[in-house]
Amino acid sequence: MRKTKLLREMLASPKMVRAPGAYDCITAGLIEHAGFPAVYMTGSGTSLARGFPDFGLLTLTEMAANGASIAASVGVPVIADADNGYGNELNVTRTVTEYERGGVAGLHIEDQVMPKRCGHLEGKELVGTDEFIAKIRAAAAARKDPDFVIIGRTDARNVFGLDEAISRANSAIENGADVAFVEAAANLEEVAAIPKRVKGPCLFNMVVGGKTPDISLTELESFGYAITILPSLLMSTIIKSCDDVLQRVRSGDIPPRSSDFLSVSERFRRFGSERWEKLRTQHRE
Repeated sequence: MRKTKLLREMLASPKMVRAPGAYDCITAGLIEHAGFPAVYMTGSGTSLARGFPDFGLLTLTEMAANGASIAASVGVPVIADADNGYGNELNVTRTVTEYERGGVAGLHIEDQVMPKRCGHLEGKELVGTDEFIAKIRAAAAARKDPDFVIIGRTDARNVFGLDEAISRANSAIENGADVAFVEAAANLEEVAAIPKRVKGPCLFNMVVGGKTPDISLTELESFGYAITILPSLLMSTIIKSCDDVLQRVRSGDIPPRSSDFLSVSERFRRFGSERWEKLRTQHRE
């Protein structure tokens, strides 16, 4: 089954889609191996993996290429961050084309100006509603596969307030978005209210150390969210784990024991070595 169709079927189900964030093929493979039904390509993680903060410094080409690599490495649908579409409606049209060509199953486009900022930082600036909705219309019109999922994201909550964010989310749904993404709700009451006030499926962004209060996945599902992405889950864990082990070794402690980790062959097996070993000889006489 096409991954876009599979994602559509997940969205039609009452069960919430849980999609941890990946920034490369290793983290994507770990997510799939753990049994999650979808992978989220985090824009923040993609930026950090290239040595930049999440300040809108990467280009469409860089983001789409990472999305294509991740999508090719896993068998589950990939939902990808497409920032603000990298320009106006013309740029959004190309963005959808490149992401769709790369095998991504869906993307979200937001209403920040260029260059954008992480949704959980201060100082965000937004385009007008008309400009945002024009981008959503362009995105919906650009897809070749009708099952490709368009997600309209608004950062209006922390700029203009919740009412404006809900209004923009509903306008996105009315103009071609399949899912609404209201970023950075301020408290649990707002988290619960968003799916009730938005006239379509909603996505929740669970960011470690972000503006949104801590909440369980079970609670989010009970509120009616269709998707929860966890963009910083692995990234934060990896940074902390690397800091810890590097400090141990730097202080003179012995390196971690081999028995604490996967063997070399098992690490390769996780990423398809058995298939490639068969291909090594199967075409020889």
